[in-house]
Formats: sequence, structure tokens, C-alpha cells
Amino acid sequence: MAYIDESLSAGEEIAGLFEQHWVVRIPMVLWLLLVITLPLAIYEYLRVRYTELGVTNKRVICKTGIISRKSEEMKLASIETVEIDQGILGRIFGYGNIHISGRGISDVVLRAVKDPMAVKRAIESVSNPVA
Repeated sequence: MAYIDESLSAGEEIAGLFEQHWVVRIPMVLWLLLVITLPLAIYEYLRVRYTELGVTNKRVICKTGIISRKSEEMKLASIETVEIDQGILGRIFGYGNIHISGRGISDVVLRAVKDPMAVKRAIESVSNPVA
């Protein structure tokens, strides 16, 4: 069971799960090309494999870690802005970073997500439901 599924509180439902873009696998492929660095390639694969990004009806979640676990979460009620950081390559290949800032809380950054505009719309539609 995934971290996001395990961490749901009573009445909380997953509103969306997001994928990282394929570009995050480039370091893994580069390390694979150098057979000597196979352990680094395996690490990169596991790092990408165990990263979870999502939004529920109560919060935004970013979980990283292979053995240890680090999660960044922000309640939807605390969100003030959702910004997209997308460079030239991100525009061409369809990936970018999402910066979510809130009241008195450190920012949550979803790195290298696929289709950042769709992710932004998903977060904003859950945090500001149309009446």
C-alpha cells in the first residue's frame, strides 16, 4: 500500500495522483551507461520509484525516500498560491515544478511533474470547489 493511501485520515479521499515526467529518469540511464556506476543507477531508479505526489480532498502530499521517509504536506485550506516553474526544456517535453505556498508554512515543491498545468488545475479545483 502506498504512503498516501496509508496516511488518509477519516473522511479523506484521494482526489488525484501525479506522475513525475520521464526526464527524471535521465540520470539513471546515464549511470547505466557507465557499468561501473550500476549502484548509482539502481539508487536513481529506486529514488524515482518511491516518490509519491498527490492531492486529497484535504491536503497536498509529496513523499520521498527509499528506506527513510520524508513527507511534505499542506492542508488545502492553508494554500495561498500554486505556481508553475517551467523552463524551455520543460515546455518542450511537458514537465515542470509546482510551488505551493501557504499561510506561515514552508513551501511544498512537486518536482518534475508531468503536465504541470493539469496538476495546478487539479490542486486548485480541489482547494476551491465551485459552489
